[in-house]
Amino acid sequence: MTKGYIEFFSSNPKYRRLWAATVISLLGEWFNTIALFFLILQYSGSEFLLGILFSVRMLLFGLSQPINGLLADRLNRKSLMFWSNIIQIGLALSFILVDGPEDMWWLITVSGIMMLLHGVYVTAERAAVPNIVDEDDLITANAIGSASWSTALCLGAMLGGVVVSEWGTDAAFIIDSLTFLLSSIILIPLVIEQKVDDSMKGPIFKTALSNIVIGWKRIYSDKKLLRIVFAKSSWNLAGAGLAGVFLVLAGADITGYGAAFGFGLFFFARGIGTGIGPLIARSVFKDKNKWPSLIGILVSISGIFYLFVGLTLDYYLPLTVALIIISHSASGGNWVLSTVLTQSLVEDEVRGRVFSMDMLILGTSAAISTTTAGFLVEYHNLSLKTGFISFSLLMIVCGIIFTLWRPDTQATHNS
Repeated sequence: MTKGYIEFFSSNPKYRRLWAATVISLLGEWFNTIALFFLILQYSGSEFLLGILFSVRMLLFGLSQPINGLLADRLNRKSLMFWSNIIQIGLALSFILVDGPEDMWWLITVSGIMMLLHGVYVTAERAAVPNIVDEDDLITANAIGSASWSTALCLGAMLGGVVVSEWGTDAAFIIDSLTFLLSSIILIPLVIEQKVDDSMKGPIFKTALSNIVIGWKRIYSDKKLLRIVFAKSSWNLAGAGLAGVFLVLAGADITGYGAAFGFGLFFFARGIGTGIGPLIARSVFKDKNKWPSLIGILVSISGIFYLFVGLTLDYYLPLTVALIIISHSASGGNWVLSTVLTQSLVEDEVRGRVFSMDMLILGTSAAISTTTAGFLVEYHNLSLKTGFISFSLLMIVCGIIFTLWRPDTQATHNS
């Protein structure tokens, strides 16, 4: 029987420790992100460079995932999270050296490396949750995790905007480094039991390719799982451009406020939405059999409300904020339902490799989306309104395609 939020949280000290470490790390991450937006627009004024930042981050996050999944199934998952935090302490502080347009290559490169390390952390953390949580409580744990990610986004983005506006970007990078340090300290006492498959034994480089292939074969052999690993990318193919480029530029254009505050406000709205969505999904959608179809519907709903954002962008700021919240509530539901389905369908021994393929597809689709959005704005003078409308229509179509695509049904008919 699924426990309530308070009962679950109070009865699982391992999950509480993992949760605290992850939230604190994420809180600083959003301080970092708002500061990077500000530096790029301050020193280069390039919308395309903003898209490149996101693309490099998501490509390194995505393309490294097969190796991350291999590591999460072969090595101690807590150690992977710990050391990814430790390395990022120094990388976060290195942004203080950025002081002109000639340093944009450094900013983008280091940010990409940090996102690669974040990928190591995320893959290990998602693979570890079922090791410390009963299967009946996976939806509760993931709803808490997603809501907490959103809270970190809300607070980190808003506070990051205020800190950058009042004290500058250096303060944000120092705070970011301290959060990685604190997160690492919290992780030290945590013990996570995990199973290691016999196929993982042997020299890591010699067995790497064959083990990555095992992860993909596990996905392809289960058509229900094959469909679910495309759930997040069905939103990101348009959503990454909307949230990562157009929403940032819209925040910078808010009349009467500084760019950093505008970034923070819209990312705050995004965070509220992605926090509310999983909580609603947990309480309303009880039948797991309906989740795959709901995932596609939620993508289209998110696109519809982003379409309204584009149509009303210049009219009334509170309305724009409300529409962003509703759109990301739908995307948050998509995220938590697809994550729980993946965790439920996949065995512990191969879970890291399966999640890595999920993140590889997500990262690649997000990189395509943000590069395209930044390129169209910079070199084809795509307006914000047109950008919001065109990418939101693409998202609606992606949701419809995902809903209609049923490889599991086709496999049944063919057999």
